[in-house]
Amino acid sequence: MNIRKLIFLAVAALTLSPFITAPLALLLGLVLAQTMEHPYPQSSQKATHLLLKISVIGLGFGMNIYSAITAGKEGLLFTLASILIVLATGYFVGRKLKIDFKTTSLISAGTAICGGSAIAALSPVMKANQQQISVALGTVFILNSAALFLFPAVGHWLNLSQNQFGLWCAISIHDTSSVVGAASKYGEQALHVATTVKLSRALWIIPVSFGATYLFKTNKTKVQAPYFIALFVLAVLANTYFPFLTGYSHYLVSLAKSGLSLTLFLIGSGLSFKTLKGVGSKPLVLGTTLWALISVFSLYAIMVVL
Repeated sequence: MNIRKLIFLAVAALTLSPFITAPLALLLGLVLAQTMEHPYPQSSQKATHLLLKISVIGLGFGMNIYSAITAGKEGLLFTLASILIVLATGYFVGRKLKIDFKTTSLISAGTAICGGSAIAALSPVMKANQQQISVALGTVFILNSAALFLFPAVGHWLNLSQNQFGLWCAISIHDTSSVVGAASKYGEQALHVATTVKLSRALWIIPVSFGATYLFKTNKTKVQAPYFIALFVLAVLANTYFPFLTGYSHYLVSLAKSGLSLTLFLIGSGLSFKTLKGVGSKPLVLGTTLWALISVFSLYAIMVVL
């Protein structure tokens, strides 16, 4: 085993420590990405998707179904409005910037719904090529990384409540990993609200995928549903209705948070300068415009309504 692999594995193991927060784990990954070549690029991508799903399911053991339903209802209108606004704005801004329609659609859906998961689900439906997928993923991952550091700072600056901040994270941050990472830094209630609303938002992958099937005339392509959300709901139900789990839920949630930190480290380790350069300026302008729009719009609405 060479020195690169040893360093990578050692830092990855370090992120499992309870002393390493989600933003710090991401930062460690970003530092490694700029200082050495990734020793496990393919394995890291596969592990990221699996770890995120397992971690989200684990967080369900720290939640109550009644508070989850309340949070989901509260975020429904905000979610629907934000998705429609982002998809419509993305179409017009993409045309103005002369970005190809598939790349525009992937970036818009990634911003509107749930980042990399939406891009992964929609790309086979619209038959996007590898370049289009890479540009879209690179764009949302760059902005995700920024959000993980910026959102808690803005939340404290504006003195947002736990409920307000959790809802804002769920609507405005792309990927579930960064949503949970930012919310967990803010507080437990913010984490519960953010996770619940974000996962209900992720379910919009299904109708949007069917719409893309019609739009891109690919009716033979199978739509990928986010089945792990059902397991998250089962975990929440189990924690609510099976009292004997209460003594173990703390450990399961702690393991889930450690898994999330490792997930963010793996995401950061894949964002090298080469990756950033490959995104290009126009897609980044599109992604940043949409992200800024939904962040400001949702923050204003949440502060007025809640």
